[in-house]
Amino acid sequence: MSQITVYTTEPCGYCRVAKALLAKRGVPYEEINLAKDPEGRAELVRLTGMMTFPQVVIDGESIGGYQELVAFDKAGKLSEFAAAA
Repeated sequence: MSQITVYTTEPCGYCRVAKALLAKRGVPYEEINLAKDPEGRAELVRLTGMMTFPQVVIDGESIGGYQELVAFDKAGKLSEFAAAA
């Protein structure tokens, strides 16, 4: 089963709506809040190449932020994760 990780910070409206979208679709995910973790943020930049939040990582591969997650959903790919849960 695939693992989805959502890297977030506070306050972050896009983080909230990304998590809400995953919850609405019934997709399990792990949240890692980096609001008070500068070392974690630096590691996230190394992993994704991005400094914005949220960052969505599936099986160790970054798909991007909220807009990319919406595109992923529109392509029907989130329903595959919900079915596997």
